[in-house]
Amino acid sequence: MKYIILFEDAPDADPDVRKTHMARHLAFLESNADKVEAAGPLSDPTKQGRDGLWIVEADRAEDVERLVQEDPFWPTGLRKSYAIIKWTQVYAAGSRHI
Repeated sequence: MKYIILFEDAPDADPDVRKTHMARHLAFLESNADKVEAAGPLSDPTKQGRDGLWIVEADRAEDVERLVQEDPFWPTGLRKSYAIIKWTQVYAAGSRHI
């Protein structure tokens, strides 16, 4: 099953938190490449990185939640909240999936 995870960053988070923890965050994503298909920050109108989005393959939403909480970004205070949304992919790379 595919899930989209939408992260909301804390507005009062340390502005350097991404830079400080990025190497560990990316290593975490690489070590979970069998689950995390894509990940990255979103941009606001001023093109500053903020919030984030993951596409994850997992059996259950509980597995996704555990993955989110194991991310090195989670305990830093960067993330204010997250939403786990089941997603049915119907099209990708020029092909229908239904």
